[in-house]
Amino acid sequence: MKKVITYGTFDLFHEGHYRLLKRAKELGDYLIVGVTTDNYDKSRGKLNVQQNLMERIENVRKCGLADEIIIEEYEGQKIEDIQKYNVDVFAIGSDWMGQFDYLKSYCDVVYLERTRGISSTELRNKHNGIIRLGMVGNGRIARRFVTESKYVSGVNIEGVFGRNPDSLEKFTNENELEFFSVDYSEFLGKVDAVYIATPHQTHYQYIKDAILQGKHVLCEKPMVLSGKQAEELYSLAKDNNCVLLEAIKTAYCPGFIRLVSLVKSGIIGEIKSVDATFTKLVEGELRELDTSQAGGSMTELGSYPLLAFTKLLGGNIKELRFYSYFDKEKNVDLFTKFNLLYPGAIATGKVGLGVKSEGDLIISGTKGYIYVPSPWWKTEYFEVRYEDSNMNKKYYYKFEGDGLRYELAEFLSLINKQDLQSYKLKEEESIQIIRIIEKFMSRENVVYL
Repeated sequence: MKKVITYGTFDLFHEGHYRLLKRAKELGDYLIVGVTTDNYDKSRGKLNVQQNLMERIENVRKCGLADEIIIEEYEGQKIEDIQKYNVDVFAIGSDWMGQFDYLKSYCDVVYLERTRGISSTELRNKHNGIIRLGMVGNGRIARRFVTESKYVSGVNIEGVFGRNPDSLEKFTNENELEFFSVDYSEFLGKVDAVYIATPHQTHYQYIKDAILQGKHVLCEKPMVLSGKQAEELYSLAKDNNCVLLEAIKTAYCPGFIRLVSLVKSGIIGEIKSVDATFTKLVEGELRELDTSQAGGSMTELGSYPLLAFTKLLGGNIKELRFYSYFDKEKNVDLFTKFNLLYPGAIATGKVGLGVKSEGDLIISGTKGYIYVPSPWWKTEYFEVRYEDSNMNKKYYYKFEGDGLRYELAEFLSLINKQDLQSYKLKEEESIQIIRIIEKFMSRENVVYL
């Protein structure tokens, strides 16, 4: 008897799951299906799982393809299961290509091509259903986003929109999507929601057109380059009952959310200063250094320190000043330091694409301070420090992958709950961050180094 084994979460069981199990079963005579536990899903960074373990096991049982169902509880269990059950073939979806090659020492490993062309009816069920997501843009972050989406339950990336058919076709094939389109209206007709990852100055029109067709929108930061446009789009989203969410990933990661809550609890007393830095060195003919595409340190990275300031100190800014080092040929800022004066507190941010500095976050209070080491925008660890070092306390939180899964999970949660605003990044907070970036772009209160 030839035994085949496969694993999965199998949340919101749909036609894609059925087809994968059917092809796995065809590889042998006996199919073993491993269903992951809730705790194991969390430990490997799987988010937004909507059904409990027993419901997911029952989903698999009802499909009639599994000869035996087992539970996957921990890292490394696959090797033990393969030996324990004398398995001949390990099968998994091709979106995990190469990641399970280590099992070839124990059995044959087969990557099954991802199911394409599943209709929306097949994907939906009596629960919230699977959100059909479309990608607007196919650049570097879009590629990372597709990878991250594998860790979020309840979403299927259907297709991609762009201007270059050749690159779109390549992106579609590499990521096993159903379609690509150069016609935005046609593209919107095939999805429930969009993720926008195009150059900054294109965001406004793509968002507006999507909302007018009743599509939910998750848009990369900065969402737009004008406070007026931001207000218009948020209002339009409400009128059309659509979720509009700005994708500043730090806002949605567990460690940063806990950090903000601790600070607000008064653990270090009254906040008097916040210092946040985010720099990286980039070279070449990149969008980030192209002034015609709104490139520069402030537009690329400014959203992160401004998120920390807005969350910790609010919106009552008394004075704002920027100090910038510009590339005279490219006409983009390679480094900008900015000071925000609040009633009783000051915030200092540093961002750079051509100057490198320590990427930490320091929150100073009247009782102590909090230190978040680089990269603070991927908040995994921070320490509360006091005059008496015996009182110091360390906090650890897992930051999975590239962090894009957190913003996607929040986006889906809002859609499914029919809630138009997230407390993790409120409309007014998003607008304030955009307005500050807009002031810099208008060269208001900018001192040149």
